[in-house]
Amino acid sequence: MDDIPIPIPRQRTSFMARVREFMRARHLAYRTEETYCFWIKDFIRFHRMRRPEALTAAEVDAWLGSLANRRSVSINTQKTALNAVVFLYKQFLGIEIGELQFDKTSKGRRLPVVFTHEEALVVLGQLEGHHKLAASLMYGSGLRVMEAVRLRVQDVDFGHHCLFVREAKGEKWRRTLLPKSLLQPLEAQIELALALHKRDLDEGFGEVYLPHALAKKYPSAARSPGWQYVFPAAERAVDPRSGVVRRHHIGEQQVRRSVGRALASAGIRKKASCHTFRHSFATNLLAAGTDIRNIQELLGHNDVNTTMIYTHVIGAHERGAVSPLDMG
Repeated sequence: MDDIPIPIPRQRTSFMARVREFMRARHLAYRTEETYCFWIKDFIRFHRMRRPEALTAAEVDAWLGSLANRRSVSINTQKTALNAVVFLYKQFLGIEIGELQFDKTSKGRRLPVVFTHEEALVVLGQLEGHHKLAASLMYGSGLRVMEAVRLRVQDVDFGHHCLFVREAKGEKWRRTLLPKSLLQPLEAQIELALALHKRDLDEGFGEVYLPHALAKKYPSAARSPGWQYVFPAAERAVDPRSGVVRRHHIGEQQVRRSVGRALASAGIRKKASCHTFRHSFATNLLAAGTDIRNIQELLGHNDVNTTMIYTHVIGAHERGAVSPLDMG
């Protein structure tokens, strides 16, 4: 249940408690909240617990520079840290920190590892049950592992052969493909999930976690079939944050471990993971001639430049180039 926000103390006297409350009022994703809080605390500790209001752009530059020079973080990690501290000053404190001139990390972005279609099918063939179905959605629909395990019954549109991804990274909704080959397995999985839900209701339970304030706005929604997880956990559990007994979704780590074992069994020696299925979804669509803008929308990328990295992954040979040794 590590994707359920921790409760904020009623007496919000600490600085970070007030920061968290501010973030939740603006409906930041919980993972974004956790990430930003991590970097804000790192920034404060770096300057020996001095109050951020007393620090200037020079101190921000020193911290960001240390991430590049001493800790050798990647470009994306340094950008995330920058976003966190800019949010702290501009949004929370209402302070303009001015122009920053920090040392940028030289650890460049690497090309993502991808499967061939045959490799993806071999790995999927090593999986079973709902882990196989979740991984199939990563490859067939371009879902992240967290998006797959958080999928709700109402997010599956069988009539239009599409999925609605509502609890995505950055709280951005999108619509993506639902492979025809997964229609029957998904219908069976949803029937299983709803049968489990009915049993929970009969035993006096059946409530599911709802994001933000939806539980207060729609009191009966937490027990409705549409809000139930497609991949419910095997057992009910006490939510340590609220004390409510609920059935959560299966854990991301369970799926990751299963995929790791499947990779070993399949003899795939690439540095692959669950996210490789999502990368492979994009590269295979691109190789098949799908427009890059369509792929951007299916993946939920803000900037098409993020999606453009896949044009480098598909390989020159797939764009008609032939090695001189293979000519003639």
